[in-house]
Amino acid sequence: MLVPVVALVCAVAMLGVGCKRTTSTKGSNPGEEGIAVGEGAGAGGLAGRPGDMTLIQGQQLDTVLFAFDSAQIDASEQSKVAAAVLYLKSNASAKVTLEGNCDERGSREYNMALGERRALAVRTVLVNAGIDASRIQTKSYGKEKPKDPGHDEAAWRVNRRVEFALFQ
Repeated sequence: MLVPVVALVCAVAMLGVGCKRTTSTKGSNPGEEGIAVGEGAGAGGLAGRPGDMTLIQGQQLDTVLFAFDSAQIDASEQSKVAAAVLYLKSNASAKVTLEGNCDERGSREYNMALGERRALAVRTVLVNAGIDASRIQTKSYGKEKPKDPGHDEAAWRVNRRVEFALFQ
């Protein structure tokens, strides 16, 4: 079982998943965010959290953290995505919403886009690992849902993240 996980992590590292750094042409500040439903819904994913879907209680996947102004999944975070792949492969009826978040720095619009790119980076790894795209939705909250309300690097570090919301 360890060999497939190591192979998956190596494959993810070789993909170089994520978007290259971009700058806003509208004067937006790097690192700021908002709320948008992403490609998952438009590409056969879940359209929000339908009434017939129930949150899977008691199962939590580790949050994937990101560097400042980046949607690249760092090597230190790839095992978290690999664990999500294993969970989804062994629970075929489970669906997931990938919730992209950012720290408070930057404009709302910039952070909404960055949160979406982060969620899409994780989605790409899941799909490339064999998870059906129809089981995955992406959503960006930008800077609207901080995990830590602080205004320093320690708070910003935990706010730059993608969380997994699992549904049945």
